[in-house]
Amino acid sequence: MVNMLRPLLFSLVVLASCHSASAADNGSGPGTKVGTSPGHAGQGTALTPEPGHQLAGFAEGCFWGSEDTFRQVPGVIATAVGYSGGHTKNPSYEDVCTHTTGHAETVLVEFDPARVTYAALLRTFWDSHDPTTLNRQGPDFGDQYRSAIFTFSAEEETQARASMSDEQKHYKSPITTQIQPMSVFWKAEDYHQQYDEKTGRHSCPLPNRKSS
Repeated sequence: MVNMLRPLLFSLVVLASCHSASAADNGSGPGTKVGTSPGHAGQGTALTPEPGHQLAGFAEGCFWGSEDTFRQVPGVIATAVGYSGGHTKNPSYEDVCTHTTGHAETVLVEFDPARVTYAALLRTFWDSHDPTTLNRQGPDFGDQYRSAIFTFSAEEETQARASMSDEQKHYKSPITTQIQPMSVFWKAEDYHQQYDEKTGRHSCPLPNRKSS
């Protein structure tokens, strides 16, 4: 009788494991791992979030530390880093580092608006970099390190502009953040993805804020 039950018990364990894995992939359970394919991002491919989710795009200097920051926000389903806002097709990191592509190092975020608002993501954005330094964050210089918000709807653009206007009240220097619709997102090389998680380090230290 025990031998007859073993296959059934094994099937139930496998089924339970599959359900658990599915929940983790969808970021639906507590403590679940954040995904790595927001909007099914690829090399300039169309970006399509899962049903009920939304997309957001942020550039705020080196994308290693920036991505790690957004991956800590509850309600963020998936993130990836790449290049946006420029004119060069299918750029490599080496191309972007020449400062001739027009691209910014960008974090693409897929989020569940029932768990985290776009306004909350904007708050994370403002709090994690200095938006008053043109084409620079800390020791990193060049247009790839500029501050930018890439929007996916008219509503996101409206919220972003209102948020920037409110944020300006906290600075003496003018905010240099660009706000523009997301056109094409070129996913960066694999070694850049989730860099801080892979290396166990906290890259790109954040500058002192709201003192300039």
